[in-house]
Amino acid sequence: MTPTAPANGARLVYLMGASGSGKDTLLRLLRSGLRAGEPVLVAHRYITRDSGATEDALRLSVDEFARRAALGCFALRWASHGLHYGIGIEVDTWLEGGAAVIINGSRAHLGEAHRRYPMLTAVEITVEPGVLARRLAARGRENPAQIAERLRRATQDFPVPAGCRLLRVGNNGAPQAAAAALLDIARARLAP
Repeated sequence: MTPTAPANGARLVYLMGASGSGKDTLLRLLRSGLRAGEPVLVAHRYITRDSGATEDALRLSVDEFARRAALGCFALRWASHGLHYGIGIEVDTWLEGGAAVIINGSRAHLGEAHRRYPMLTAVEITVEPGVLARRLAARGRENPAQIAERLRRATQDFPVPAGCRLLRVGNNGAPQAAAAALLDIARARLAP
């Protein structure tokens, strides 16, 4: 069962960035900057690992993830580093209701997201390699070899589909500035 995407996803912001670039921090700060009743929503992800307190995600077992995928419960889904990630079809309802929706996505999955939502705005969070290395080490999830591999991948180019709007937001300093820039991008999606 494949769900259909609403309209064209013009109010969808597809957030990407290397692991450790600060996406979850920016999304938390963005939420705190929303005005009362402002129709900007951040979609949670479904992930087949524990997400911890710093990430807006719901853990599913591999079997439960597969069951939900078979039932068409995901608008988008992908696999990375031996894990499965999904964005629920509820985002389509939010978009149809007039909200701007921010998805914490994957650079490698941008093509598929753009096929489903051809008018999405892709936003890449960029971080200098030295800053990224310190952040990855501080969070304690990876060993030095894994950190080196993440740093290598962070500097690789990724395919951007033809016609896809791609914006970049730097997050090397205080995250409040980058979060404000991201919120401005989401608010601009609401403009007629």
